[in-house]
Amino acid sequence: MEDAGAEPVPVDPAPVDQEAYRRAIGRFATGVTVATTFAGQHDHAMTANSITSVSLEPVLLLISVEQSARWHEAVLEAGVWGISILAQTARPTASWLSTPGRPLHGQLDRVPHHRGAATGVALLDGALATFECRTTDVHAAGDHSLVVGEVVAMEIPARVEPALIHFRGRYGHLD
Repeated sequence: MEDAGAEPVPVDPAPVDQEAYRRAIGRFATGVTVATTFAGQHDHAMTANSITSVSLEPVLLLISVEQSARWHEAVLEAGVWGISILAQTARPTASWLSTPGRPLHGQLDRVPHHRGAATGVALLDGALATFECRTTDVHAAGDHSLVVGEVVAMEIPARVEPALIHFRGRYGHLD
């Protein structure tokens, strides 16, 4: 509980070094997902580890997307998107879909996937779980947007494989 008479702690106005911040936040282990949408007659996909469960009533999921990414423009146009949580066996897919400058056309040609029944977005076969979302809000946050979506469908396969994680700039896994 805060002491009503306490003086505020001064904050150093010097900006935080971005590279130091990247190293520090890299020590926070995260799961690895692939985000998908369909716009302009093309599937759009990207590797993402900045997703968050927001609410249970209604069921909401959030993804943080760099505003300069092609996926950002596509999801704003489409209004629907999917998230596939990756197993450790999907490491090559995660690497491919995080490669800068990869071609727009045929991004998922070498990635086994199927269409979500509710939204039609691509969902990765072999995922630990998948979610189909309808965008409800978009909030600007620095050079990213926080895209909030209502979960309209999900798949939870019976098998449980080790999860792909990202830690200190590298992929690993949790059993």
